[in-house]
Parts: sequence; C-alpha cells; structure tokens
Amino acid sequence: MAKEPMLELEDPRGVSRRSFLRGAGAGAAASAIGGAAVESAEAAAPELSGKVTLTMTVNGKAATAQVEPRTTLLDALRNQLDLTGAKKVCDRGECGACTVMVDGKTVCSCLMFAVDAQGKRITTVEGLTTGDKLTPLQEAFIEHDALQCGFCTPGFLMSITAMLQKNKDPNDPDIREAVSGNLCRCGTYQNMFAAIKSAAATMRSAKA
Repeated sequence: MAKEPMLELEDPRGVSRRSFLRGAGAGAAASAIGGAAVESAEAAAPELSGKVTLTMTVNGKAATAQVEPRTTLLDALRNQLDLTGAKKVCDRGECGACTVMVDGKTVCSCLMFAVDAQGKRITTVEGLTTGDKLTPLQEAFIEHDALQCGFCTPGFLMSITAMLQKNKDPNDPDIREAVSGNLCRCGTYQNMFAAIKSAAATMRSAKA
C-alpha cells in the first residue's frame, strides 16, 4: 500500500518547518565562517606590546628595564636584569622561592607587577653578599647542610635575612613564622633551623 506524502505544515506566520530548518542551517554555517574569519584576522594582527620604561634600585644600583604592564617583578628580574637568584617555581605565591625584599619588606615577586616596583629599592639574593664574601646566614646554610636541590634556598635566605634584621635572637616560633610562606620539598627544615640559630649567634657575637 503506497504511503501518502507527508504534509508540510505551515506556521501561522507563513514559515514552514522545512524552510525554518534550511534557514537555521545557513545561519549556523555563516556564523562559523564569520568566527573563523575573526580568529584569522586576530592572528594576523600585530601584537601591541605597550612596553614602559621601569626604573628602580636593585641591590644598591640603579636599574632600568623595558617591560609590558603585565610583566611580573620576577620575570623582569630574571629576563630583563639577568638576576636569576629568585626562582620561578609555583608562579602563584605559594612556595616562596621567588621571595625578594621591596623597600625592606619581603614579597613574592611572582605576584607583584614590575610597574609597581617603579622607584622602589629591590634586594635579591644576589645582593646579600659583599663581593665574594658570604653572609653569616649563607655560611651557616653550607655548614649545616641546610639545602639540597637549592630551588627554595634563595627564598628562605631572603625571608630569614629580613627576620634577622629585626630579631637578632629568634626562637623556634619566630623562625616558623618567618618562613611560613616558604616551602622546602626536600624537607631540610631541621638543618635550616640549626643554621638560622647558628647564624644569629654569630651575628650577635660580631656586634658585641
């Protein structure tokens, strides 16, 4: 028995189901082509860097760098000024490996925009030494074997140096608070604590 042909139902507004589907398909295709064209145009457009000149004092010396506004202080130090002591590890302020001092206060340089350091005094781990002479803290780290892989060491040295500038005779709670933002995946905390106490004693005796 032959099937009767399907009836094309007309919408009261004069639009059939078949014409609606055809129109929707054409619209989707046009949208896809248009989107591809926009992406192609964006890819072909030249990148606008918008670099600004940054001037600051780094480790006691005037320094100038050309940076984009989105550049972090950590990237400016490492890539523009060739100061690679501060390490780029987590890049989100959780490990403390990028710790530096800005106007005497410790900060995670991966969380600070370089432009915010304009005109400020920056101290990195490279600035702790005087020539080839290590600080008592650095010497104590070596003596007490307080480092292994070394990635976290610069950050710890900066945090502890900032503490010792204010507290010459720290106890265990003081040290824990000072390094609370620094992580050591190698687990050398016990040796670090011994090194810190030794360095503090050396510094006190030198001042006596």
